Amino acid sequence: MPDTPSDCDLQALSASALDEFRSGRVDRRTLLRYASVLGLGGLNAALGAASIRTASAQTAQPSQAPARSKPTPLIRVAGLTPAGAIDPLTISDPASIPLLNQTCDYLIDDDELGHLVPALATGWKANARGDIWTLTLRDGVKFHDGQVLHAKDVVATFDRLTDPATGSAALSVFKGVLAKGSTRAIDARTVEFHLDAPNGNFPYYVSSDNYNAVILPASYTGGFEKTFIGTGPFRLEQYLPKRGATFVRNPTYWGTPAVPDRVQFAFYADAPAQLLAMQGREADVMPNLPVQGGLSILNNPAFKVLSVKSSSHRQIHMRCEQGPFVDARVRQALALSLDRDILSRGLFRGRAQQGNDSPFAPVFASTDTSVPQRHIDLARARQLLAQAGVANGFAVTLTTERFEEISDLAVLVQNAAKAIGIIITLKVEPQGAYYGAATFGKSDWLDSPLGITDYGHRGIPNVFLSATLTSGGPWNAAHFRNPAYDRLVTEYVGALDLPAQRKAAGDIQRLLLEQTPVAIPYFFDALTATTANVQGVRFTAISQLYLQHASLV
Repeated sequence: MPDTPSDCDLQALSASALDEFRSGRVDRRTLLRYASVLGLGGLNAALGAASIRTASAQTAQPSQAPARSKPTPLIRVAGLTPAGAIDPLTISDPASIPLLNQTCDYLIDDDELGHLVPALATGWKANARGDIWTLTLRDGVKFHDGQVLHAKDVVATFDRLTDPATGSAALSVFKGVLAKGSTRAIDARTVEFHLDAPNGNFPYYVSSDNYNAVILPASYTGGFEKTFIGTGPFRLEQYLPKRGATFVRNPTYWGTPAVPDRVQFAFYADAPAQLLAMQGREADVMPNLPVQGGLSILNNPAFKVLSVKSSSHRQIHMRCEQGPFVDARVRQALALSLDRDILSRGLFRGRAQQGNDSPFAPVFASTDTSVPQRHIDLARARQLLAQAGVANGFAVTLTTERFEEISDLAVLVQNAAKAIGIIITLKVEPQGAYYGAATFGKSDWLDSPLGITDYGHRGIPNVFLSATLTSGGPWNAAHFRNPAYDRLVTEYVGALDLPAQRKAAGDIQRLLLEQTPVAIPYFFDALTATTANVQGVRFTAISQLYLQHASLV
């Protein structure tokens, strides 16, 4: 891929997107993020900028290695205990994800700024319709057992992830996007993905944004914990379930050699135990630092707190087909009772951005920022309840999970609703009880009339839009069925052009404000803590932890 974009590249980017940038309606970061999806690595140079990373074939690493202050024999991580066996096909918990990316790589990295940068793939492009995406693989990459990376390995990886018989955790991501057998090896270094429908953001689906999508050998048949086989910067030295793991530098890594000789993960039961390990200097890094309970780290100069913006949020769902929430005015009233500024500042000490009752977070390039922000309005909320025939309010049970700040959020929602006459009884359950079988009719999450659910970061809103709110969405706890919304999501997903994505996004945002099947009060930052003498740690809001450039000073 050339250093500067060709005329075809700039045409692919579209004159309208460039016009939006030149007119000031789109900032450089947003434009470059959009360009990275299309694989336009030279656009940065064309715009006269030199410091922002984009999808250039010359970018071998998502970040540059810092100068080594002194030899770093060991970096110690205080991690949570994984929820189960470490299997790339099935993991979904934030404790397991950082273990994967010590020894494995993705085709593309979705970095902490939301830009797509090359990893095992050096370039990607779509056909005119956006339903066939072609990726070029890096040459000479080796798995830990000496096998050379081949297109057949990529095909086998995505056939596993899209096979309903494997129990893949990525099936909900790929539903309606990519089917088993639709990934094809054109030659040893070229792979084609033939999609179910046009998709302008497809590179995110095969990037680190899809944490299950690490590339494994075609010969892989299971038993990942025994080998942790991959192409990554570290190799497995020892894995002890429920205790910890140690990884050593991979001498044949395709990229810059790792700085630490070893990386050691110790597993802890919960965040308080992790914090104690950090305070006792038993660990150098703590991923997924919570604001709640983490003040001993946040306010202590002996530690550094790293932060990235994210799309992580809580959805307050209201069942649209039964009870008082059948009327959209009732749903709007509950949403209008929430003081989003107080919620974000109180629960996250300001490390959050206000939500506007749609999954379009401020970090997404396509979010239409011209859509008015919803604010607390108790008078309007009472008026809407009266118009809906429930002027005296009603009683309802809010069911949710015991996780991070959600119990506190539930109490705040309860108090806010009381101010407009809605009496909420709280039912706060362990996570396992709340999610149950995760199917309709067998899950408090999906069956409750009112609930709060946690959603982790994604680099694009596609999964949030489709899985949680389309008529056939497997996570549609609101039981929201709106054909106009479904059409808009299809339009948004298929759009290759940034202005077209933003137009569809604005239409979706306005429709969801009108219908309010869910209230989303905030999007909160992802945090990682290190001791003050550690540098070079990189992480993403989806729980990847990159330690190959970490060192002690």
